[in-house]
Amino acid sequence: MKIRAAILRQSGLPQPYAQSRPLSIEEVDLDPPGPRELLVQVKAAGLCHSDLSTINGDRPRQTPMVLGHEAAGVVKEVGTGITDLAPGDHVVMVFAPSCGQCTPCQEGFPARCENGQQANGAGTLMGGHIRLHQNGKPVYHHTGVSAFAEYCVVNRGSVVKVDNALPFDEAAVFGCAVLTGVGSALNTAKVTAGSRVAVVGLGGVGLNALLGAQVAGANRIVAVDIHDDKLELAKTLGATDVVNAKDPDAIAKVKALTDGGADFAFEMAGSVQAMELAYRITRRGGTTVTAGLPHPDARWALQHVNLTAEERTVKGSYMGSCIPPRDLPRYVELYRRGKLPVNKLMSDHLTLDRINEGFDALASGHTVRQLVMF
Repeated sequence: MKIRAAILRQSGLPQPYAQSRPLSIEEVDLDPPGPRELLVQVKAAGLCHSDLSTINGDRPRQTPMVLGHEAAGVVKEVGTGITDLAPGDHVVMVFAPSCGQCTPCQEGFPARCENGQQANGAGTLMGGHIRLHQNGKPVYHHTGVSAFAEYCVVNRGSVVKVDNALPFDEAAVFGCAVLTGVGSALNTAKVTAGSRVAVVGLGGVGLNALLGAQVAGANRIVAVDIHDDKLELAKTLGATDVVNAKDPDAIAKVKALTDGGADFAFEMAGSVQAMELAYRITRRGGTTVTAGLPHPDARWALQHVNLTAEERTVKGSYMGSCIPPRDLPRYVELYRRGKLPVNKLMSDHLTLDRINEGFDALASGHTVRQLVMF
């Protein structure tokens, strides 16, 4: 079938993207779903820093590629071997497909799926399949989803069924921002009731980590960012204190607010400077968690003796260490009960034709979640 999609042909084009237009809206061919695959009509797709990092070259990928990994839509066709989904079902896409067979999957860590990571790295669906083409040549898949398009073909392990009553724009953010942010607090860090938490970087993932810390019962939550508008938003979402990271006394202020340092500090900005700050505001015996994805060449100098003498823990969090079929419905229920007001994180709704302007806004740091609506 013929579909309209946003194609990235070259990373690293200069801003403003509204002028350089790294994403071009073109017609491409989409093959029918193969075994264990689904055809999904995309209804909403979020603009995320993981997409931006591919556009600006921080996370190099194969091109040409249809970007977009945080999305919700309607199942239109199911391939052979799928019996638990049917046309008309609403689904949320997740960016880490899982095979269910490799060692990490069997151990309960689908975000670490070896086959899924291999496919994502190659720009294919699970098993090496490519369902997007143009003029007889392959167009690569972005993290097994490629949701900046009217339709997509995805592996069964890339979707979670949700209630049809959940609006598509709200459903979409659960696939990345909510899973990653809330999951980093509840699954990766295992924030404890009464603890002191600091979140560095208040994008969609960082603000969801803040919400996750609230759900876990954190007593103090300090929000840290370089943008005052995001600090104000964090206050409305439950931050007990805010600190501007540009303040030369930022570290001392966070430590004072947390009585010596945070029990759990989260780095969600994807920069070495943010990671250094997060580590330095973590108390002795505390845990520093990062879900940031900086350029592969980025290096952070860790003080070895400090790590040992203070019994620190540093952890990475990918997709919030979540099991999507288990956690995503739980987080949706928390949202319905008013515990995860993710609807307050939506900055704007766009058409596909405005997607380059949307990434300019995202790069500026003044938006949280914009969504392309189909």
